[in-house]
Amino acid sequence: MTCLVIIEQKGMTLVELIVTISLYTILMLAISSSVFNLYQSNSYAVAQAGEINNARIGMTEWGSNTKEMTTAEDGTYPVVVMEEHRFGYYSDIDQDSSVEYIEYILSGTTLTRYTYDPSGSPATYNLTTPDSEKTLSLYVQNINQSIPTFLYYDNAGNQLTATSPIIDLRYIKAQIIVNIDPVKSPGEFMLRSSVAPRNLKDNL
Repeated sequence: MTCLVIIEQKGMTLVELIVTISLYTILMLAISSSVFNLYQSNSYAVAQAGEINNARIGMTEWGSNTKEMTTAEDGTYPVVVMEEHRFGYYSDIDQDSSVEYIEYILSGTTLTRYTYDPSGSPATYNLTTPDSEKTLSLYVQNINQSIPTFLYYDNAGNQLTATSPIIDLRYIKAQIIVNIDPVKSPGEFMLRSSVAPRNLKDNL
């Protein structure tokens, strides 16, 4: 007697196949989105840290150059401009035995240092075109937040304005808010520096 055994092989139905593919697609999208967001977050943090470091280096240079401000080659007083977002003075920043004219200007969100070299004998300064310029940061938010970049004080600690006598200046503070994207974390970073120029002291 022969016994016939029938084995029925049943595959996935169309509905099951669609559900499986849908779940797989949703899972892959979720994973891809998480990876992309993580990459974006890390990229922003690295870029922000790099910009802060650049600004910190610039502030250190500002402090060093400002501390050594001195009379110009043509005899002009060391300080020329003292505005909220613009500061101009004379200093030998490259140690070449000649005194340069230096201006720090915040325009929009870009903080730049402009350098003008003396020329001729007797020495003169052409302030129409800088001999060199250096961008300290592209993402300074001071103007957007109505916060002064430079603050000026006299010998008694009274704050000066752009209309105050330049010869009263004895102490300068600089502060810059760095943030490459104000709407994202980790947020802004404030850098501060202050200087009492040696050649402006009363007891010289």
